[in-house]
Amino acid sequence: MPPRNATSEPNTASASNEASAAPRLMLRLAEVADAIATTPKKTLKVQLAAEYLQALSPEDAARAALFLSGRAFAAWEETTLQVGGALMWSALRAVSAAPESALTAAYRKYGDLGSAAADVLHGAGQGSAGETLVLADVEQAFRAIAAARGPAAKLDLVVALLRRAEPLSAKYLIKCMSGEMRIGLRESLVEEAIARAYGAPLNDVQRANMLLGSIAEVVQLAAAGRLDDARMRLFHPLGFMLASPAQSAQEAFDYISAAAVEDKFDGIRAQAHILPEAGGARVKLFSRTLDEVTDSFPELPPALASFTEPLVLDGEIVAWSESAEQEGRGALPFFELQKRLGRKRVTDAIMRRVPVAYIVFDLLYAGSAMVIEKPWHERRQLLQEVFTSRRALPATRQRGQAALQFSEDDDGSVTSGKVLLAPASQAASPAELERLFEQALERGNEGLMIKDVESAYTPGRRGKSWLKLKRELATLDVVVTAVEHGHGKRAGVLSDYTFAIRDGAKLLNVGKAYSGLTDTEIAEMTEWFRAHTLEDFGFRRLVEPMIVLEVAFNAIMKSDRHESGFALRFPRILRLRPDKPVEEIDTLASVREIYERQGFGNP
Repeated sequence: MPPRNATSEPNTASASNEASAAPRLMLRLAEVADAIATTPKKTLKVQLAAEYLQALSPEDAARAALFLSGRAFAAWEETTLQVGGALMWSALRAVSAAPESALTAAYRKYGDLGSAAADVLHGAGQGSAGETLVLADVEQAFRAIAAARGPAAKLDLVVALLRRAEPLSAKYLIKCMSGEMRIGLRESLVEEAIARAYGAPLNDVQRANMLLGSIAEVVQLAAAGRLDDARMRLFHPLGFMLASPAQSAQEAFDYISAAAVEDKFDGIRAQAHILPEAGGARVKLFSRTLDEVTDSFPELPPALASFTEPLVLDGEIVAWSESAEQEGRGALPFFELQKRLGRKRVTDAIMRRVPVAYIVFDLLYAGSAMVIEKPWHERRQLLQEVFTSRRALPATRQRGQAALQFSEDDDGSVTSGKVLLAPASQAASPAELERLFEQALERGNEGLMIKDVESAYTPGRRGKSWLKLKRELATLDVVVTAVEHGHGKRAGVLSDYTFAIRDGAKLLNVGKAYSGLTDTEIAEMTEWFRAHTLEDFGFRRLVEPMIVLEVAFNAIMKSDRHESGFALRFPRILRLRPDKPVEEIDTLASVREIYERQGFGNP
């Protein structure tokens, strides 16, 4: 397939040539997706999607909305395809019979496996097979792939599906399977298209999708004029409300005069869904990326099961120290929690070595009602009542926190973690807020969360109703040792940099970053790195260590991933430092000093 037209208008020639194609064909969805991708105008993207949905039956429109959102299954479902890039690569090679070099070249050209698939399949002459593949067939195939056990069985099914698709359809089948449509049609724009297609208020569409976690069901309700029938479906995560940074206490007060103040804890944001049932409560935890993380913290569900009504809570999972709690702290820095992450099995030993607490600071759903529209002060009152009414378990109250005791069975196995109600206070002036900020830092926390007491909870949005005031970022001067190709529009440039600090004459890697430089700087550095490559591994290159960067980060963690024994948390490039020689970059000793100076203590 030739490269996609990069003009600002849809590929109307392609669309008109296939105008007679049945709307329910996968080919027609692919054409619409291609037209959406070629226009930068959001209003036109929405219009194209809305017109396409209108041309379909409600059942097929539901499937189309789901696929255009880049999903194979509804958000609330636990079903996944479990088909990775390597398997799709193998399937594409089998269908196209293209040599590895041709597929690699196509991927580098587009930075996207779906677009590469269209290219190599077009070259292989695959053509008319896709004229019979309809959206219902795709749905059925996705279900079969998800149900298949083992990579061999899944590979056979993916190959069979791609053999039925002509190149353009294959492009979007792969994009959908990978969850990366990359056509500029976020789910929020699909919601707008649904509202436009069926003449429904956008707020009603958005609310129904939030409650149900299924854009497909929303289409069918909108088509029937029944969006008000949508009810909250527990165990699909809602979007998290996000905070904007404030540079100072004064700036925070410029935005929020009636402020509630909480410590900003250094852990993992988590949403807890709780449904009391006969015989025990169902509990699930979801991360900010909306992935389920319940199994990573098996001691928390028993504690959360003590609540007596259906709930959705928002809070932070932190590493917790009982001894530090007695000193007025408790929460430990993220690098302690890091010891709990990435493990396939969390043993009693690791739970005892790194205990965790879930610090709850907001309430989204209680009983049978969403409460996100209520102002913060009303949600806070409800949250306090929720903690008061939970089932009796060993409990203490200190520093305004309602706590469930960390406990063990007689055999020493950990059964329950700690659940805390985040302390909240008020600040009447910037000076008072600055004092609270310093106290939060002394407790080893990141800083403060400052919240407008009249603010509603807005899932998935970042505004000025919540502000975060954090300690200033530390910086290091480092040297680039390896580079990689980026993704998407940066697939053709070397934009991902691995960097090192010094230990005597040795260079030891300490992190990797890909954000902070301009496109012009990245293009210039790409040419430099290509001319100064020591070893080329295809996607990754070792380069001459001559380019010095200044990088910022949130914290330093111990890590065996890098030769230095340390890793930077959330590193980003501040600027190039052509004025600084490699001999003057920071050392392992300085990294160790910053690590120790973080001063959070040990559990």
